[in-house]
Amino acid sequence: MKFIKEPIKNGKLWIVFGVLFLLSVPWYLPEGSYKPLILGIPYWGWIVLLVSLAFSATITYAIKYLWITEGDDSNYKEDE
Repeated sequence: MKFIKEPIKNGKLWIVFGVLFLLSVPWYLPEGSYKPLILGIPYWGWIVLLVSLAFSATITYAIKYLWITEGDDSNYKEDE
């Protein structure tokens, strides 16, 4: 039987979450910077939006491909 780990035990996934979390807060940008404006939104706003999309895509990937559902468990039996 193949041993499958839950996503919570996947170290690579947590590293990606950590990097995305650090990038999502624009603390690394100069204070008070807002130029250039792109479509009326400061560039750091676009960074936050893109990182949020990347975070959502990562969570979607983890749920779709790494999560073990009841249908995947061969030992699962329904109550009769």
